[in-house]
Amino acid sequence: MELGRTDKLSPFIVMDILSEAQKYGDVIHMEIGEPDLLPSPKVMENLEDAVKERKFFYTPALGLMELREKIAEFYYKKYGVEVSPERIAITPGTSGAFLVAYAITLNAGDRIILPDPSYPCYKNFAHILDIEPVFVNVDKSTNYEIRKEMIEEIKAKALHISSPQNPTGTLYSEKTLKELAQYCEYRGIFLISDEIYHGLVYEGKEHTALEFSDKAIVINGFSKYFCMPGFRIGWIILPSELIRKAEIVIQNIFISAPTLSQYAALGAFDYEYLEKVRRTFEERRNFLYSSLKNLFTIDAKPNGAFYIWANISKYSKDSYKFAMEVLKKAKVAITPGIDFGKNKTREYVRFAYTKSIEELEEGIERIKKFLEEIS
Repeated sequence: MELGRTDKLSPFIVMDILSEAQKYGDVIHMEIGEPDLLPSPKVMENLEDAVKERKFFYTPALGLMELREKIAEFYYKKYGVEVSPERIAITPGTSGAFLVAYAITLNAGDRIILPDPSYPCYKNFAHILDIEPVFVNVDKSTNYEIRKEMIEEIKAKALHISSPQNPTGTLYSEKTLKELAQYCEYRGIFLISDEIYHGLVYEGKEHTALEFSDKAIVINGFSKYFCMPGFRIGWIILPSELIRKAEIVIQNIFISAPTLSQYAALGAFDYEYLEKVRRTFEERRNFLYSSLKNLFTIDAKPNGAFYIWANISKYSKDSYKFAMEVLKKAKVAITPGIDFGKNKTREYVRFAYTKSIEELEEGIERIKKFLEEIS
């Protein structure tokens, strides 16, 4: 019997590390990109109200109009960009949004440009839909950005970027993002901009691709900045001519995003609370960066998100083996670089500062002892 299109899929190694870590007691988790902070109390109030009012039924496929209006208001307040709520679709997390974006813009055999390193699920979504990922190597010489001149000779139908980026935490500059957005619009390339870490920026200013092109496809969600990972709720902003196509895909694959999560998310835009979230992660970034830079080479100080991309080549040439040894011997879970691509990723690991400073401090002490032993 012939199997389906899963033979090209690579495992999501960070989840394998998380599963392996369950076998050990007292592990400091610095692998998973999941905020440990609670969402705004207003989220929980809205959720409780929705349960009491028995709001358990499907919403329209594109989501609650009230939530779409809240998101449109967010774009005007944060970026000064006017977005019609009619162009916004609510999805089951950003993962659902990626699938929708790929499905409505690309056919089997089409090519999509991705950075290497980058979030591993991008390429796997491409493989599921029989789309060909074309990788562009990025590193410290380009601040881990894809620049316009790097894709001019590539024939592709779409370009997918993220800012701040996973795994590096680096931010696309306004200049680079503007050039890419305008170039893609000129060439008729779909620009898909993953902006899930917007709000978690500590140096510089994040810009949405919508500031530079109305044709950009922007994806964001409530899992990171809004501290709602398990609610599985995200959104996608599309050019008006694509919204009906997205609606049809959502109707067939998801029916709609989780109803209770949508009602809960109405309380997520608590800006005073969100600033506390941002400051908390900034303090953790500062602590972990200052601690790790004395142990590893860090060629990209993170501007945002909650990751540090560290070069381990003076200790190991195999990031997976190194991560497993750190887990088993030091009881600290980190993510091997190979999860994010093939571009020198055996020389890197990713640390997530999604734990308290006290836990991060303990993790650093354990790693120091481990490094002393192997040296």
